[in-house]
Amino acid sequence: MPPVEEPFDYDEEYGDENTPPSWFPGGNLPPDAVRMGLTHHVPDGALLDFAGKLDGTKPLHRMTAWALLIVFGLPVVFALLRVLQSLSR
Repeated sequence: MPPVEEPFDYDEEYGDENTPPSWFPGGNLPPDAVRMGLTHHVPDGALLDFAGKLDGTKPLHRMTAWALLIVFGLPVVFALLRVLQSLSR
């Protein structure tokens, strides 16, 4: 009996065995971060990877991006206010 030929090409859909899966973490790091040695295993690289996966067309992703901007921007604003306050004395 001849072997049955499958009509579905798995290599086209999923890539070869050397291609990491699409859900593999670390796939959204910018090339500069990879050159610096950042991976998804270190906190800075994980944050970059997370932010790189955000999609601007999705409302929840946009709210998440704004929340991240506020969380990381407020300490800078407070530090500047403290410096300005100390200079005004």
